[in-house]
Amino acid sequence: MSTRALPWIIKYRPKRIAEVVDQEQAKKLFIPWLQQWLKGRPPEKKAALFYGPAGCGKTSLVEAAAHEYNLELIEMNASDFRRKEDIERIAKVAATQMSLFGRKKIILLDEVDGISGTADKGGLDAILELINHTKHPIVMTANDPWDQKLKPLRDAALMVPFNRLPEHAVIEVLRRICNAEGIYCESEALTIIAKRSEGDLRSAINDLQAIAEGYGKVTKELAESLVVSRDREYNPFETLRALFTSKYAWQAKRAISHSNLDYDTLLQWINENIPLQYSDPEDVWRAYEALAKADVYYGRIWKTISWDLLAYVFDMAGPGVALSRKKSKFRWVKYQFPQKILLMARTKEAREVREALAAHLASHLHTSKATVKNDVIPFLMVIFRHRPDYAARIAIGYNLTERMIKYLAGPAASEVLEHVRKLMLRIEKPTPITARTTKPSTQTTPTTTTTTATTSVTTSTSTRTYRTRRVTSRRRTSKGTKTSSGRQTTLF
Repeated sequence: MSTRALPWIIKYRPKRIAEVVDQEQAKKLFIPWLQQWLKGRPPEKKAALFYGPAGCGKTSLVEAAAHEYNLELIEMNASDFRRKEDIERIAKVAATQMSLFGRKKIILLDEVDGISGTADKGGLDAILELINHTKHPIVMTANDPWDQKLKPLRDAALMVPFNRLPEHAVIEVLRRICNAEGIYCESEALTIIAKRSEGDLRSAINDLQAIAEGYGKVTKELAESLVVSRDREYNPFETLRALFTSKYAWQAKRAISHSNLDYDTLLQWINENIPLQYSDPEDVWRAYEALAKADVYYGRIWKTISWDLLAYVFDMAGPGVALSRKKSKFRWVKYQFPQKILLMARTKEAREVREALAAHLASHLHTSKATVKNDVIPFLMVIFRHRPDYAARIAIGYNLTERMIKYLAGPAASEVLEHVRKLMLRIEKPTPITARTTKPSTQTTPTTTTTTATTSVTTSTSTRTYRTRRVTSRRRTSKGTKTSSGRQTTLF
């Protein structure tokens, strides 16, 4: 393919790290991390996750770094790999073997948020295993990294944020391309292209090339008639920034309707960051009043399946919150991830054990799971944490798993498990009962009269002891547990 036939987004792709525009924060995080790999000292987190809107330079920075440091780039797109077999066949081999030419490698997994958690089962697990065993730096890119399925990747990787490009950065790149191609362009036309691209440099360059090759020049009239606005999706941080800076109702409503968050998560993000953005107590009160009404409407939608009420949710959560600001001055703050979502993620395993325990006990007690969770489990926690010996008998009697015991016992789990172990040993190896004493011979000589009498007393006592033990054993085994030998022994 000739140079003139190349798309401009490929022809003018950055060859040096400095040519990637307006992503200084990302460079400060990524370059030292990459240099640790090049010095032979792999960092603690062997992968980096680039996240941000489309067309902001995520892939370009990786390619520029590979070109500048003379690295072999192994690139895989989400359309190329999805299943566990594909990742192990291509990426794992590349990550664990050296290059044939002695060059160091950098592996790019593009658009990892495109991997489905169900259709592409095992794909995310294969990536995590790839990160653990890699001998080369791995860079992943994602437009939306906040999906719950990507949490293991977020924990295992260095998070590198990319911002949406401002208009002046897009205009600068477009003007440089026009000068290199010798195309006449008007400043107003470049401004229109940059504004309608909404920070997506890739789409802005494509629009510029389409007008320039079709008409030989780029004018304001051509840009206004040919370039259309993109309906971009906003990530959580962009959604909040657009919402809290809105001066008109339509701006706030647009910020809400263009968010890539689901409705419930969006309300959580707004709820978490209202007190950070608004400083006046009355402004905070008005904002929470509007958000509470939005939550009421949203709850009513779920109960009645009346989705025509969604417009009221947008009105309250968007303009209702944005126009609550009367006295607070806008300030740049670092928005926080909702603590409720983080707490739910941390307690996910405990909640799963609680649900399994409630279902298990409900089947034995012939009651509902809700009753078990509200009335039974709290009392069991008290018993398991203060009476480990008795708790062990309950655990064996109801056949509780080790995870259930640890959930109920908390800090006393080791004591309860030790008692369980001892009781299980008693069940498997019961104490033997004294065998019946044989009767002595009745033929005795006169010289052994005293001995015979003594033996008879002993025999009578032994027989009486044996019978007493049999009665006791029979009485105790009425509620006992049958062992492998057919006899029963009790735990209570």
